[in-house]
Amino acid sequence: MPFPTWTNDIPYLTTEQMIEVDRAMLEDYRIELIQMMENAGRCLATLARERFLHGSARGKAVVVLAGTGGNGGGALVCARRLHTWGAQVQVGLSRPDGEFTPVPAHQLAILRNMQLPIFPAAEIEQMQPAELIIDGIIGYSLNDAPRGDAASLIRWANRQNVPILALDTPSGVDTTTGTAFDPSIHATATMTLALPKMGLRAAGVEAQVGELYLADISVPPALYASPKLALQIEPIFAASDIVRLR
Repeated sequence: MPFPTWTNDIPYLTTEQMIEVDRAMLEDYRIELIQMMENAGRCLATLARERFLHGSARGKAVVVLAGTGGNGGGALVCARRLHTWGAQVQVGLSRPDGEFTPVPAHQLAILRNMQLPIFPAAEIEQMQPAELIIDGIIGYSLNDAPRGDAASLIRWANRQNVPILALDTPSGVDTTTGTAFDPSIHATATMTLALPKMGLRAAGVEAQVGELYLADISVPPALYASPKLALQIEPIFAASDIVRLR
């Protein structure tokens, strides 16, 4: 199904503003990280199915690349959803299980209990070919060029001749400045969360971002209107949990 296109003006957030959104969600509204992560992962799986898997996940081969933080956790939720919808999902990790932060570690443990094939970065070449790659390696916390296994996963993904769907931001792109570090994911599409990030509309970053979608993680309108943000946001998701941005 096609997703509606949002044609009205919409604020783009800096990384600092998005950090404030996350803080307020957790501390002021008591909306837990695992709730936000579930919303993000469900929307990501839905976009993957409808935009890239021709409306059905059954039998489709998907690789999900996940880092240790919230971005990776959302990608792991997506992996679980696509698996339960019938996809053949393989997961590649940027770091060992013990280095994942608590909520993403919980999501990873679920996938291990489900016995999904999970590969460390050093074994990524052993994965079977896929029809789609999900990028959940690095989120908006990036402040320098990716290194080590995260960089290896990015380079591996870019070498594959298949579409890449990035969560929140293509790994390797600074969400405030739009700087595309070396390496950075060259996404076919990016699904960003809550409100779009400033760096995703910077000049010259189109090759990394691709098509830009926005997904609902249930941020209360009053949170945006708070003094620290002072934003008046229309009901963007009144008709769909996912919208395409111009």
